[in-house]
Amino acid sequence: MNHTNDTNDTGGSPRLVRRKTVLRAALAATAAIPVSLIGGPALARGFAASGTAPEPTPACDDGDDPTPEQIEGPYFKPHSPERTSLLEPGLPGTPLTVTGYVFGRACRPLTGVLLDFWQADDNGAYDGTGFRLRGHQYTDSRGTFALTTIVPGLYPGRTRHLHVKVQAPGRSVLTTQLYFPNEPRNNTDTIFDPRLLMTVRDAGGRREAAFDFVLDVPQDPGPGPDPTPTGTWAVGVTYRAGDRVTYAGRAYVCLQPHTAQPGWEPPAVPALWRAA
Repeated sequence: MNHTNDTNDTGGSPRLVRRKTVLRAALAATAAIPVSLIGGPALARGFAASGTAPEPTPACDDGDDPTPEQIEGPYFKPHSPERTSLLEPGLPGTPLTVTGYVFGRACRPLTGVLLDFWQADDNGAYDGTGFRLRGHQYTDSRGTFALTTIVPGLYPGRTRHLHVKVQAPGRSVLTTQLYFPNEPRNNTDTIFDPRLLMTVRDAGGRREAAFDFVLDVPQDPGPGPDPTPTGTWAVGVTYRAGDRVTYAGRAYVCLQPHTAQPGWEPPAVPALWRAA
């Protein structure tokens, strides 16, 4: 199923909001988030360096395809250290942060997902003897991850890219690569896949990127057990999955934990509320 991008070109008709966009906002509204990640990790395609956002990759809406696989390449090493920052003293390169979510097929975030990153240094070389620019981490309770590293350098035959293995608990491993937009070599790299483009922006001498993984993990999008009556829907109330409310004389069941905001009335956000 195809869906409208999260961001619009200038002008035109009002944008349609995808299910994942609303879920990201709901997750962000119910969590205490570090200053560096205010609003939650940026949803892939949530920002762009220019006024035009690329196509989403991919939406986890109602059975869409999961994130595409790519070859591992010759440089993977197991047993990388657990860490969210790959920076080391004296490491040259442009600082880069990559943030995002890991979702299952029903657009619900996945907790405890392993993400193992590795990449080339500023000169395009991989560390084959140690673990420089290699590390793994796990998604938190909101399904988010955050990587601090540098922009990888170029080497013959390839465009800029990051390698990653992603594995939900008890599930198979997704091996793939992430790419940078507007790279000249994107047009000549035979491995490059535009569905794996990160959204990247400059930020005062550093770069910030976003990408959301969608794993082929079945999920039940419905409410959890033990629904709790909570009365009439109201702005500012924190709702849990399974809570029941009434709005304009109709009953609704909460699908995702969130704090109610203006514009999130149950009929307007089917990602958050289902008519009972």
